[in-house]
Amino acid sequence: MTRAQLVEQIRIKQSFLCVGLDTDMDKIPSFLHDFEDPIFEFNKRIIDATKDYCVAYKPNLAFYECLGPKGWESLKKTLDYIPADIFTIADAKRGDIGNTSTYYAKTFFEFLNCDSVTIAPYMGEDSVSPFLQFPGKWAIVLALTSNAGALDFQMTADAKGKRLFEKVLEKTAKWGTPDNTMFVVGATRAEGIGEVRKLVPNHFFLVPGVGAQGGSLEDVTRYGWNDDCGLLVNSSRGIIYASNGEDFAQVAGEKAKEMQILMAKELKTRGF
Repeated sequence: MTRAQLVEQIRIKQSFLCVGLDTDMDKIPSFLHDFEDPIFEFNKRIIDATKDYCVAYKPNLAFYECLGPKGWESLKKTLDYIPADIFTIADAKRGDIGNTSTYYAKTFFEFLNCDSVTIAPYMGEDSVSPFLQFPGKWAIVLALTSNAGALDFQMTADAKGKRLFEKVLEKTAKWGTPDNTMFVVGATRAEGIGEVRKLVPNHFFLVPGVGAQGGSLEDVTRYGWNDDCGLLVNSSRGIIYASNGEDFAQVAGEKAKEMQILMAKELKTRGF
């Protein structure tokens, strides 16, 4: 999916919501365990209920890989089921060098046909650049995350006061373009989003941490907005696990609609 197509979907749906498909066998409603493929059945119903309110889906690969071949089958079926006009993110956090990255890219972009994949840039340019060779596909680079351990490395500064996350942003922004590179920026540090936006004014951000993790949608929009909206705000647990009963899909749809209404207000405020 191109940037123009993604922006058009944001305009049409008046939403920049990404629904995280962190589908956990221990958390899905128990009655789904009677189905041949409980993970896919859960995802299918979530997608049916939320597709009108979101512009992206983000399956977290760990929840599928832990199930072995059957998990990969569930993942492939899920991605094939997602409507073609909705942006897909493989939350895989890959990051290796040379041919290894190339084959990771082939896995996510050719076999799974995802629009994007999350990448850890620690090994440098040759761990990211292979993902940038596929037209219409995106590398989503970890920039400033919201977990407690982010303080271990990302916020450390050199003798001149430049922090590691700032160096990562400055470097990686040169490897790709705003048309094929996004950045993961955690929502629970609103002021951090503003700092990242100053460094990369034209890129899209994938923003986790709104909702169950305590981040504020208003703050994310205030600090992260750019002329194209520039935001994909992810919600996982707050939507897909809002109910563990037989009404789980209906309730998920209601929660997604609530988020879409809030997002529409933010977009309208900015004349988008």
